[in-house]
Amino acid sequence: MRPVTLAVQKTKLANGLEVITHEDHRTPIVSVNLWYHVGSKDEPAGKNGFAHLFEHVMFQGSKHVPEDTYFLDLERAGASSINGSTSTDRTNYFETVPANRLELALWLESDRMGFLLDHVDQATFAGQRDVVKNERRQNYENAPYGMLEQFICQELYPKDHPYHLLTIGSPEDLDAATLDDVKAFFRTWYVPNNATLVISGDVDAATAVALAEKYFGAIPAGVVPDRAKWDNPPPVHVPVPKMLDVVAGVDLPRVYMAWPTPPSFKSGDGELDLVANVLTGGKTSRLYKRLVYDMQIAESVEAYEDSAQLGSKFVIVATAQPKHTAEELRAAIDAELTRLFSAGITEEELTRAKSNALSGIVFSLERDTDRANRINMYNQIARDPSFLPADMERYASATVGKVAEAAKQYLPFDQRILAIVTPDKSAPVSGTLRGVHELPPAAIANAGGAR
Repeated sequence: MRPVTLAVQKTKLANGLEVITHEDHRTPIVSVNLWYHVGSKDEPAGKNGFAHLFEHVMFQGSKHVPEDTYFLDLERAGASSINGSTSTDRTNYFETVPANRLELALWLESDRMGFLLDHVDQATFAGQRDVVKNERRQNYENAPYGMLEQFICQELYPKDHPYHLLTIGSPEDLDAATLDDVKAFFRTWYVPNNATLVISGDVDAATAVALAEKYFGAIPAGVVPDRAKWDNPPPVHVPVPKMLDVVAGVDLPRVYMAWPTPPSFKSGDGELDLVANVLTGGKTSRLYKRLVYDMQIAESVEAYEDSAQLGSKFVIVATAQPKHTAEELRAAIDAELTRLFSAGITEEELTRAKSNALSGIVFSLERDTDRANRINMYNQIARDPSFLPADMERYASATVGKVAEAAKQYLPFDQRILAIVTPDKSAPVSGTLRGVHELPPAAIANAGGAR
């Protein structure tokens, strides 16, 4: 089979800005995708949520762009897919424009990189801080089961680990922040030598680089803190398996299981994607068939490998049917995992999982904005913007033996965090952590291996 590739060219401006181009002349549009290599993992103690706060502040205006006109200017030009997002590892901004409006997009991005602080004042800062806090309330504090992710991360990752806290930010740190704090964070991280600009679509590479130089070349480089310690992050271990006792004002019990797993694109990460697909990738998958169809004790069940730059986590989440308990779900999941550890998977299961993984990647390449973001992701995490064939090969070359071994190695029962959610109408819908119980390995039957 002919490998799927994304032809790219990469250059670096004198101020350190990486510029990556990908030509696609089938449609007269261009996607601009800018990654700042800063996420919540880079926040100092007491500054949780600063990266996410800037995702919002950056849309409010800059020296030459009036307040709240960023979206309006792009929409008037016919742009689509205008947005930004923040993760533990990066902050990105993106828009897709008609090819003849590429310069508008580059000017807007360069103005907020170079001149954001000329516009940001106390009112802008305070307003966006309130927006972020409200987003936290909507998506976490007032959402059913909303705080479970935080409870699990706090137990899965040590306090000094960058993934210990949520990217959304903590209200205490946001309330304690000053405008000077925010400006200092911007000057440290939102500089050209800590950013990568992908220009993808109906433009030739030479023109794209020349335009990047025109709009970004005069912005001075900054002094980015040394992050060499994260080049080879130490693996995360769960020395003693723990059970989180959670009550929530919900109708149905739920069980969560989480294991620390290898970083994105490292050995085992791709195989665990396939394990997740074998477990819950469709109605004939193992956990769905057993819990939802055969036993009819679960309303839903999901497994996924949550890949990230410094380390990933493998998660299983199941919600009980009425009149059934989270403990029933745990026992059924453990029985299915034990069967996986002992007997492995079939060739048919592997073929289906590979097909789902590879087709998911191919379908994601249909939209220019998604291609641009994938190129940026490969550039930061795999350190190779042309990593697409290698990404696909890690699934295509997987064997039943490798996938089964990854499950046994990374998903042992004595290396996980288990959360049991019990309905209690007197508790917040998001959940309250009632207690954490350390369970010795001998207390849990374990057919898996050890790392």
